[in-house]
Amino acid sequence: MGIELVEHRSAKDVRRILEALPEWFGDVDAIDNYVAAAENDDYGSLLAVAPDGVIGAALTRRHFREAAELHLIAVHPEARGTGVGRLLVERIASRLAVDGCTLLSVHTVGPSFENEPYAQTRAFYRSVGFVPLEEHDGLDWPGPTLILVRPLVVQMQQDGSR
Repeated sequence: MGIELVEHRSAKDVRRILEALPEWFGDVDAIDNYVAAAENDDYGSLLAVAPDGVIGAALTRRHFREAAELHLIAVHPEARGTGVGRLLVERIASRLAVDGCTLLSVHTVGPSFENEPYAQTRAFYRSVGFVPLEEHDGLDWPGPTLILVRPLVVQMQQDGSR
């Protein structure tokens, strides 16, 4: 497929991808908030770039040395199901683990809100090693938010330190 993963910011590409996914990102304010995060240095940014352009984006935020959040992951609809999302998650998990992070979390719409696109999202997160932790109403939006976590294996340095 020829996908390159690059640490680069592109609010324009984040907006383009999110607008192509109205089943997940139909709220204009939510899109604007993700685009703002894509421009914010507090968030790590990883892009999946195909020969014809950016097809996936992920934003992370390090809350503590040991814990980070996958704030956003989105893959253009024409590239969904091709492994791009998995590549993004695995690169993020690997980089965080090398840097001493032991837990990666993600928030999504909870299962008590029946919605097929978000059922697909939850299945994807489970397929890449996340497990559900808890569901809260009104956390990220007025409805239920599911918090999932993925333990990361911290890589030991050659001197035995983390």
